[in-house]
Amino acid sequence: MKVLILGSGGREHALAWKISQSKLLTELYCAPGNPGTSSLAKNIPLDIKDFKSIADFIIEAKVELVVAGPEDPLVNGLRDYLESIPELANVIFIGPKADGARLEGSKDFAKEFMVRWNIPTAKYGSFNLQTIEQADKFLDSLSAPFVLKADGLAAGKGVVILDDRDESKRELRRMLGGKFGTAGNTVVIEEYLHGIELSVFVLTDGVSYLVLPEAKDYKRIGEGDTGLNTGGMGAVSPVPFAGEEFMKKVEERVIKPTVEGLKNDGIDYRGFVFIGLMNCGGDPYVIEYNVRMGDPETEAVMTRIDSDLLAHFVAVGNRSLSNEKMQISSKFAMTVISVAGGYPEAYEKGKEIVSPSEMPDNTVLFHSGTSIKDGKLVSSGGRVLALTVNSNSISDARILAYKCLENINFEGIYYRKDIGLDLLKYL
Repeated sequence: MKVLILGSGGREHALAWKISQSKLLTELYCAPGNPGTSSLAKNIPLDIKDFKSIADFIIEAKVELVVAGPEDPLVNGLRDYLESIPELANVIFIGPKADGARLEGSKDFAKEFMVRWNIPTAKYGSFNLQTIEQADKFLDSLSAPFVLKADGLAAGKGVVILDDRDESKRELRRMLGGKFGTAGNTVVIEEYLHGIELSVFVLTDGVSYLVLPEAKDYKRIGEGDTGLNTGGMGAVSPVPFAGEEFMKKVEERVIKPTVEGLKNDGIDYRGFVFIGLMNCGGDPYVIEYNVRMGDPETEAVMTRIDSDLLAHFVAVGNRSLSNEKMQISSKFAMTVISVAGGYPEAYEKGKEIVSPSEMPDNTVLFHSGTSIKDGKLVSSGGRVLALTVNSNSISDARILAYKCLENINFEGIYYRKDIGLDLLKYL
């Protein structure tokens, strides 16, 4: 089977790493890919916003299955576009059409969906410039801290959490006034949930589903979860505070009604559902949906899947996922992200990367923001590398991960040294 993965980050490298192990695979392509994926696949220099070029390549290369890594092409209707072309009628596409991608593309749509299908979530209201006075009253009804979310995609920067009510009202006006462009034309204001966060991942064919390993990621740049939010500084899977009883609640209260709700809404959803959850005293509440795998969680999760991911994808296309069983390793996976100095604010690119030619067993180095310049591997993004270690315990994984990181270097390299440390108390 010929497979095309769309995207260029650590998530796509991890997907390529896992898919490359399948006995069903005959040819793997990544578009545009990165230096890491080049050892597993043929990198194709396509712009993933150029739907026609993608379609032309699929036809030319006789690609049989497409996996969309990032959300933008999904929200903008790539699957809809490809399905409108007769020659691509039999191509399996892992990802929803534009109607299903609204779960991520519109916070307001997602909250309405949750309320409609009785999926536990925070109390909320949606407001625009015409209803700003009602927004002020809603903020007055809440207790601090106050959560403001731009309705649309804002490159992961559209969520603001503030402790001061008056500052929240000023921020609301900045958001509605164009701070996040058109993504902030509507702002969702939410009640703040007190608990501990985790990510749950589901693969569905629109009727049945498989639950992937859960993970906890680390968003803040500083140790002890301090400083600015980032795209993610690390991840751990499994999550010790998400035991069997809690995950049963997640399946009954969140996963099943989500899959059934999409089906009953007439949405042909085939692909991943990323569910951002808060564990509030043992009960799950949905913070957000994403319509693809997360990053850096994918770099941890993929290393714990022992079954054939490509076979699961084929079953999604055939709507036979109920016949599949996902086999999951009992080992812990820990991912630590190395970032460029200055990230998530201004940072320099083009720094030469020095790393071992071979990694220890049960260790994988995924490329997130790298490129080749003058024959050398250099940094090309804020998040540069994702080191993932699998071990029998979080403690052992931490020891091995940070030992390995001592042998990886580029000018300005920074990584958090406390990934997984907070989870030890749950063991």
